[in-house]
Formats: sequence, structure tokens, C-alpha cells
Amino acid sequence: MKRFFVLLFFLYPILAFAQIEERNGVIQYREIFVDTDDFGQEYLEVLEKSLPLIQSDSLLRLKILNDLGYYYHTRNLNKALEVTNQGIDDAIRLKNNYWQGKLEVSQAAILLRMEELDLAELLLTNAIAKIPESESWLLYTNLGYVQERRGDLGKAFDYAAKTLKIGDTHGDQKAIAMAYSDMSNLFWKQGKPDVGLEYGLRSLEIFEKRGLEDLDYDFTLHVVGNNLVELKRLNEAEIYFEKAIQIGEKYGFYNNLSDSYIALSELYAQNGDFDRAVVSGKEALKYATLLENNFMVMRSYLSLGRASNLSGNFEEGVGFLQKSIQVATPDFGDKYFLGLAYQELSKALEGNEEFALALEANRIYDQLRQEVFSAEANDRISTLQTEMKLAQKENTIKLQEAQLSKNRILQLFILTFSAILGIFLFILYRVFLKKMKYSRLLEKKNIEKEFLLKEIHHRVKNNLETISSLLSLQTSKVQSTELRKIMEETQNRVQSMGMIHQRLYQGENMKEIEMKGFFENLGNHIIDTFDATERVRFIADMEPLLLDVDLAIPIGLIVNELISNSLKYAFPGDRFGEIELRLIEKENQLYLIVSDNGVGMTANPPILGTGFGSELIRLLTIQLDGKMTLQTQKGTAIIFEFQLSKAA
Repeated sequence: MKRFFVLLFFLYPILAFAQIEERNGVIQYREIFVDTDDFGQEYLEVLEKSLPLIQSDSLLRLKILNDLGYYYHTRNLNKALEVTNQGIDDAIRLKNNYWQGKLEVSQAAILLRMEELDLAELLLTNAIAKIPESESWLLYTNLGYVQERRGDLGKAFDYAAKTLKIGDTHGDQKAIAMAYSDMSNLFWKQGKPDVGLEYGLRSLEIFEKRGLEDLDYDFTLHVVGNNLVELKRLNEAEIYFEKAIQIGEKYGFYNNLSDSYIALSELYAQNGDFDRAVVSGKEALKYATLLENNFMVMRSYLSLGRASNLSGNFEEGVGFLQKSIQVATPDFGDKYFLGLAYQELSKALEGNEEFALALEANRIYDQLRQEVFSAEANDRISTLQTEMKLAQKENTIKLQEAQLSKNRILQLFILTFSAILGIFLFILYRVFLKKMKYSRLLEKKNIEKEFLLKEIHHRVKNNLETISSLLSLQTSKVQSTELRKIMEETQNRVQSMGMIHQRLYQGENMKEIEMKGFFENLGNHIIDTFDATERVRFIADMEPLLLDVDLAIPIGLIVNELISNSLKYAFPGDRFGEIELRLIEKENQLYLIVSDNGVGMTANPPILGTGFGSELIRLLTIQLDGKMTLQTQKGTAIIFEFQLSKAA
């Protein structure tokens, strides 16, 4: 286990990129084109490197091997075959029929690309019993491809119809989209591009709702483009081919890229742009060669030969078309494209004035065409198309009948529910009226209580002002300077508490004080009391902050003492200066900072006056369970720290 986590640590960047994550010792896999579309050029190589980290008897390993094989077949057929062989061996060893069947389907898709049609059909047939019907649509899709490549378009259409039925039965939108895509391609091959376009656009609509630009969506874009070309809507077709190429280049879908470049080559040739037609044909040949796919190589040479014919360069056309046929024979399964190669070769030979050879090539073309477009195949496709439309109409009728039945039940339910709801609303209305009456009574009492509370604060404030006035009157009669100062300080303390009660009865909030405005009024009042308005400026450098009245009063008294001390001792000789205050709430802590830029003081200053103010500050700090710090650099700063929960 330790060795496993060491490996995991060093390879974590690889795992993260390959959509494999380790969580609590469990490896989780984000499936490509299901959970993510992060399918860069290096995705498969990186994913393969993560396999040693996964236990050999893990079902996740079989799933990853299946995905590796299936998506490697878009880039490297031999590598794809190697990976699926490994997966099938593991599934057999683990006696897991389900994953053996899934891997056999993926391997059949690879063998199809390698022209091993019989072996592909055998694998697909063997896999039918191993995979549940709900997941078998890809199997039948590939069986359809086998028949299409053999030139039996009727049987191919049978399998596309079966895929559609599976999708409809199990509500699988991907299966339905694939069925429509394959039908679109088959109608195109049959020379029915109007019907082919209809089915292709249906398929694209479903794919685009899924929101993933995967291999099959890319192929469907190409198929829609083919149908548009046959309908002579070349500008529209080019848009679909270009989008297919963009997706193919983004994800490295070599087979689809070759397909789309072949289509573009033929489109440019029809438009008379032969230089671009040749460039596109060579691009198609490049990707077909990278994939080592003879079917696509054959078709790439065919597109180059057709472009040469249309440009009048028949000698070059003969060369390309002979290469196309050489790659295709002797075991080439797709008679449709082989027939097209002989048709173009006949044209090239005729243009080269080799009439006997042209006639023979045309004879082979006619023979192949009759095998592909037999009356039996045409009848079968027409019959299936009719049956499919009839089945869809019957399904629509059944759905409508079911909907009508649901509507009747729904109407009955709505009537019953409406009656119950009416009774309930009537009862609720009566309860509401009673609660409204009670609420109004409570509201009236609350207003009365609020009025009384404001009146109490008003009276307290008036009483404190009376006390302040008495103290002021008494102070004027005191002869002793020291005693007069004590009386003035006491008057300021009373005035500070009075300001708080004044704010309470004047404001909306009866429990909390907005401290910035309070400090500004308090500071300016004390400075005015000391007759220092012209030379000392007070600054409350803080954001508006609400404090509970039980906390505001002692802090107000502390600030009163500190501002008074600064005015008494920090600016001797009528010096000018500033007193700054900040109150900050941060992380359930309250920080009070009162500073001045006066003459400063020592760390242990001598007690001047009675020392009552200092003692009051100390007692109030203890009461609030706070701590005080003195700083004497560049004036004096006193910092208090209170815990809000304890202070409250």
C-alpha cells in the first residue's frame, strides 16, 4: 500500500490531466465525452501511463482499456488493436462477460477500419449475448457498418432501424442520434440527399443538446455536408466540412479528418478550384496514412483522381485512380466506393483516348453498382422507411392517447384538489384574520413600549444634563483650581453618558449606538470645553460601527478620559496638533486606538492630578475583559483590545 501511494504522489500530475483522480485512496475516472471533453492530443498516451496504478482485477481498469482501445482507433489502429486484445484477455481472466462483450465491440470497430469485415462481424455477433439490450446500440451500429462496407445497404438500414428502436425504448438520446446519422449516410449513398439531409439535421439537433462534440457528432457534420453537396448547396456544405475538420484537428480524429478532407476535395473540384481540391485530397491521404487505414487511403486517391479528371488532367487522374483500385483489391469490401473508383477510371481512360480500357472499367463499375443498388435493396430500404414512419405515427398516437388519459386524471385531481384547497383557504383566511387582529395588538403594544423606552432615554438624558448643569453651576463657585478641574472632568463624564442616551432616543435603534458619529460629537465637545477648537483637530478615522449600549457607555467613558488627557498634557504652551481615534471590529475582536501627535510621554509616566482618570480607564478595561497597550513613538498612542463576546 505504501508503494502504491508513493507512485501516486509522483504521478499525480499525470493522473490529474488524464481525468483520473485519487480521493481517500480510491481512484476515480472521469469518462471522456461523458463526464468531460478534455481530449487533447496527448490524452491517450497519458491515460495509458496511469494503468500500472490500477489493480489488475479492477473493473475500472477494464473500462479504461475499453476507452483507450476505442479512442486509439481514431489515431492508431494497430495500437488500438493491441490495447483491446489486452482488455479482452483481462476480462476473460476475470470471467467478466459484460466487459468482454464491450471490448469485443470496440475491437470490432477497429477491425472494420482494417478491412477485416468477417472477423468484425464474428466479434459483434458473439458480443450480443454479453451486453444488455439497453447498451447494445453501438454493437448494432457497427454491424450496420459491416453491411454498408459490403455494399448491402438494405441490411445496413435494418441495423440502423434496430439502433433507433433501442434508443426509443430506453430513452437513449445518443442511440437515437446515431441511428439518424447512419440513416442520413445511407440515404446519401442511395442518391436520396433530400431525405438524408432531413435525418442528418435531426441527428445534429440531438447531439447539440447533449453539449459534447464527440467523434460521432463530428462524423454527422460530415454526413450532412455530403448531402448538401448532392443538393448543390456547396457553400452550406463547406461550412459543415470546415466545422468537422476543426473538431477533428482539436481531438485528433484522423479517420474523420480524412473523410472531411476528401469531401472538401470533391467540393472544390465541383467549384472548379482544382488547386485547393488537390491540397485537400493530399491532406486526406496524410491522415489516412497516419491511421494506416487502407479504406481511407483508397478514397483519398479516388478524390485526387476525380479532381484530376474535372481539371482535364486525365493522365494524372489515371495514376491516382489506379493507386486507389490497387489499394482496394483483392479483398476490398465496400463495393460502393470501389464502383466509384472504376467509374472515375473509365472517365480518365476515355479522356486519355484509351477507349477499350475505359469500356472495361465502365463494365466493372456497372456490375458493382448493380450489386449495391439492387432492386431488392431499394425495396427493403423503402419498406423499412415506411415501417419506421408508420411505427413512429403509431407511437405518436399512443403517446397522444396516454396524454389524454393523463389529462383526464389530472383534471379530476385538479377539481378535487381545488375543492380541498378552497376549504383550506377559507379556514386559513379565518385564522389569518385572527392573527392579523393579534398582530395589530402586538404592534400597538410594541409602539407603546418603544415610545416608553425612548421617553426613558430622553428623561435619563435630561437628568444627566441637569446633573451636568448642577456640576457646572457648582464649579463656577469653587475657588480651588484643582477642585474645579475635578468638577469639570466629572461634568464631561456625565455629558458623555448623556450623549449616548440622546442618540438612543433620537435614532431608530433602541439597543445600539453608531459609534463614529458619537465619537465625532464627543471629541468636538471636549475640545470645545477645553477651548482648543482653533489649535487641536479631532479625527474619527473609522467606518460606521454599531455597538450595544452596554459596551458603548464604558468605551465612551474611556475615550472621554483619553481625549481629556491629550488636551491636558500633549500640547503644552498652546501647541497645535491632532487627536485621532479608530475603532475596528475584526474576527470577533474590537480594537480601540486613540493617538495624538503631541509631546509624548514616558513608558511609566508620573501621575499628574488626582490619577482618577487613569484609574477609571484601568477599571473600565478590566470590566470589559480587555487589555491596554501604550506606544510613545511620535506622540502617544493607546491601544485597547476587547473580545466582543466577553465585552458584550
